[in-house]
Amino acid sequence: MSERKSIFSMTEAAAEQVKALLAQRGKPSVGIRIGIRTKGCSGLSYTLEYADEANPHDESVEAHGLTILVDPKAIMFILGTEMDFVNDKLSSGFVFRNPNEKGRCGCGESFHV
Repeated sequence: MSERKSIFSMTEAAAEQVKALLAQRGKPSVGIRIGIRTKGCSGLSYTLEYADEANPHDESVEAHGLTILVDPKAIMFILGTEMDFVNDKLSSGFVFRNPNEKGRCGCGESFHV
């Protein structure tokens, strides 16, 4: 039997950052929602938002004690993606490692598959 490819995963660093953001929000959340939208030079960009409730067609992924809801329209574009949080001298932020990406724009804000 072949293993099913993970829809979405996150590193411990990303999970800790998301937990901190959820704690600062001051309002209960079921987790976070990951999606995509049309934007930028290459066509697509990731979206990340607080999820107050699950939508009926969201895919739910559990990681590091968090619930990650994946927008059903995004699944085919982000299948197998890992979310990380990187903090270096010049910047910090979430980074997405997507095995489906065929290219990125020069500024790193958008991608295409």
